[in-house]
Amino acid sequence: MFKRSTTSVAILLLLVLGLSQALFVREVHASDTLKSGMKGEDVMMLQQELSKLGFFNASPTGYYGEITLSAVKNFQKAYGLYPDGVAGKNTVNRIKELLYDKILEKEMEGDEVFMLQESLKRLGYFSVKPTGYFGDLTEAAVLKFQKANGLYADGVAGIKTLSLLRDILAGAQKSGVKTSRSSSRNVSYKTPWFGGVDKIFKRGADATVYDIKSGLSFRVKRTFGTNHADVEPVSKEDTAVMKRIYGGSWSWSRRAIIVTVNGRRIAASMNGMPHAGLDKYASGKYISNRSAGYGYGYNYDTVKNNGMNGHFCIHFYKSRLHVNNKVDPLHQEKVEEANQWAQRNY
Repeated sequence: MFKRSTTSVAILLLLVLGLSQALFVREVHASDTLKSGMKGEDVMMLQQELSKLGFFNASPTGYYGEITLSAVKNFQKAYGLYPDGVAGKNTVNRIKELLYDKILEKEMEGDEVFMLQESLKRLGYFSVKPTGYFGDLTEAAVLKFQKANGLYADGVAGIKTLSLLRDILAGAQKSGVKTSRSSSRNVSYKTPWFGGVDKIFKRGADATVYDIKSGLSFRVKRTFGTNHADVEPVSKEDTAVMKRIYGGSWSWSRRAIIVTVNGRRIAASMNGMPHAGLDKYASGKYISNRSAGYGYGYNYDTVKNNGMNGHFCIHFYKSRLHVNNKVDPLHQEKVEEANQWAQRNY
């Protein structure tokens, strides 16, 4: 009985040790990083993947030398990673994501879309200010680029499209060719509302309004609006500044403004008449005698205690009126005025 127990314990101990060793190996492998001086299949795979992405321009050798170090650093710089030349977890995960998962396509948004638009703009394929949202204009620009360069034209920015964009831009820089980015006066601040500003300036987001005639600015929050932005000042102080812009009294007159959302300046036009809401009632409640003679209806007043009853409207390039779903030419004139002012001053 004792021998049998001893044998069983020994076997169990060996199994535990074996499992522990396997787990240890797995953990070490998972936390490993690839860096200068290393060699092997993992380094070879890293070189091949960097080559597919356009960062490694030599034959893969499996040795992590100066060429690999430089390729990793360049990749890290291009994708906002710390450029230490070490292929750690974050770097490897980003490579895998780009190669096997990541493509830029319609309705996506973020910094990578912004960089894509900026690259396309520098090469003359994208004619408006980058927004970071992949809409119809971005899809059309990608299609143009793909057709012009012999790529499969699907309007989706995959690895081949992104790599070729980078290569062409790098070649232009080396040869000293000036791209459209070299002249800020060619930049348009007229970002379309549909598929553009409505995705950037989302409901609940804050923005700064700058009135180009008075030089005064105030903060607003987008609360409602589908055809254009319905907004409210975020505080009594902001409402006071807005009223000062209008000479101390509210008015439906249009004024050329620059709206800044997350650091992006956009040409716009506002009116100065608070309407369709009362501050003392809950937002969305059905009430009577709404501001500016709007009578019965839903209460379009969300920001409370800001010294304003209801909201006012901000129009952008090609936005429309809610009442008839048509583009308002007077607002569009002010949008263009703001665009021209921005081109001269930014």
